[in-house]
Amino acid sequence: QLQASGGGLVQAGGSLTLSCAASRRTGSNNGMGWFRQAPGKEREFVASINWRGLSTNYADSVKGRFTISRDNAKNTVTLQMNSLTPEDTAVYYCAIALGPTGPVARSGYRYWGQGTQVTVSS
Repeated sequence: QLQASGGGLVQAGGSLTLSCAASRRTGSNNGMGWFRQAPGKEREFVASINWRGLSTNYADSVKGRFTISRDNAKNTVTLQMNSLTPEDTAVYYCAIALGPTGPVARSGYRYWGQGTQVTVSS
């Protein structure tokens, strides 16, 4: 139901754009979010957006560098990542929230994509 894409290898300071496509049956009236999980670490919140795209949340570590957006006509959510650092290296997951808002807690999401690897070299 969720297909994430756009990961890859990039040098520090570079940019990547992640995209996540949801099936028509899910996501259009729900908040959506991005999480990431680095090796040996817990999956952590990155960014979220409510169902209308008017309210967003960001982890402190990515504020000012990452931008989340969505296109409800296409049922997609995008994460634009700029000024990447090696600390951003992780598998990135998109998720559909239980309701219309974009919560920061993992428990607020019910559908998860398969993840896409982002590797930032120094």
